[in-house]
Amino acid sequence: MAHKVMIDAGHGGADFGATYNGRQEKDDNLRLALAVGEILSENGIDVEYTRTTDVYQTPFEKATLGNQSGADFFISFHRNSSPEPNQYSGVETLVYDKSGEKLDMAENINGALGELGFREIGVTARPGLVVLRRTKMPAVLIETGFINTDQDNALFDNQFDEIALSIASAILGTLDEETVENPSAPDSIYYRVQTGEFRNRANAENMLYELQDKGFPAFLLYQDGVYKVQVGAFRNLANAVKMENTLRRAGYSTWIDASPASY
Repeated sequence: MAHKVMIDAGHGGADFGATYNGRQEKDDNLRLALAVGEILSENGIDVEYTRTTDVYQTPFEKATLGNQSGADFFISFHRNSSPEPNQYSGVETLVYDKSGEKLDMAENINGALGELGFREIGVTARPGLVVLRRTKMPAVLIETGFINTDQDNALFDNQFDEIALSIASAILGTLDEETVENPSAPDSIYYRVQTGEFRNRANAENMLYELQDKGFPAFLLYQDGVYKVQVGAFRNLANAVKMENTLRRAGYSTWIDASPASY
């Protein structure tokens, strides 16, 4: 099924957004919004934009454009700011409330950016924001790091292409739910969520059986002299991140393994 996504670059024109040492949020927002939109278009998504140039729109105008487009999702790009420079760092995703597909997408985006090195602040409900409240479709607002934190700016600039790809992959993974692949295909690259590794096979099997009893598609991999307990095997990083979030909510410590699945 084809999907349509409305991409919103926050602020614009006379509304600079947050600023820091001559850097203006509106410019970072537009650059990233266009890059993500291009990747989505290349992957078959019908993309529209609230703006593609440096123009001012009220939040109500942005929400109206989204509603008129008939889009399935509204994604708004922003950067965070703190009262003092270098006071906080991290990526945060905002939603109207923590429910439904918008929560899945917000968690996927947050987790994918966390894989690149951003501190994960998490998903926050902000029902008062116009672009989240007035849009008729599910909406997510991305705060891609703090514009007045040097560490976040370095990540934003040095890994810009990876950031755009991670956000686009998270969106694509949410729109197109992926079934768990067969993890035994030799030398294929899959994203797999690891919950533990053990020298003792019996300890690994205890965790394996516990996960399987809870309905997780867990399996055992012997590699580099240890038994690794992993869950799922996904071609799309966003779907691995979604599984990782589910496992973390269930109380497991996790990380994502993207090595070839040679058994």
